[in-house]
Amino acid sequence: MSSRPGVVLLLGSALFAAACDRQATAPEQATASAPASDEVVAGSAPPAGAAKAAATGFDRSHVGEAAPTAAFVAPDGKQVTFADFRGKPLLVNLWATWCAPCIAELPTLDDAAGRLGDRVRVLTIAQDLDEKPDKVTKFLAARGFKRLAPYRDPAVALSTAYAANLPATILYDARGREVWRRLGGFEWNTPEAMRAIAEASQVAG
Repeated sequence: MSSRPGVVLLLGSALFAAACDRQATAPEQATASAPASDEVVAGSAPPAGAAKAAATGFDRSHVGEAAPTAAFVAPDGKQVTFADFRGKPLLVNLWATWCAPCIAELPTLDDAAGRLGDRVRVLTIAQDLDEKPDKVTKFLAARGFKRLAPYRDPAVALSTAYAANLPATILYDARGREVWRRLGGFEWNTPEAMRAIAEASQVAG
């Protein structure tokens, strides 16, 4: 099966909507894009360190890689990139309003953001293809989250860049270099999660 990362952006919202309802092979992940994106994941060669990632859940095979340059939408409607957040570690979570495992872990991300304070920025970015810009804002507000801001990526450029299903969480150090990534739902306010997130601050500047 050949890898076709560019196909995701050409299939359109109709195929995307159909893909939203089906689950990925892992029980705690949901498909983030059209069916062709599964081919990207399945057709890629296993990265170095994949066995360790499978055992721990944290994939460190991309350590040191720069964050994608794709733009996404800030709560004020402006276009931003990860470069705008450099200067402190960044925990990026890709989710969607239709993704059950994503919704289940959002409260733990909100709690983790409170525990981390100013040490690490928690950035949740919705991967919803939707023309209503306030959908994500209303979704988060209705659930009473205090620290999760409604960042959006309606072009699903980040899911495409990572070739990842949802939820996907990636940790960057203060320089914007990847420390690890984790696919699937997780409790981000546990001691295990806090230890993993602390790795970003242990990277030499």
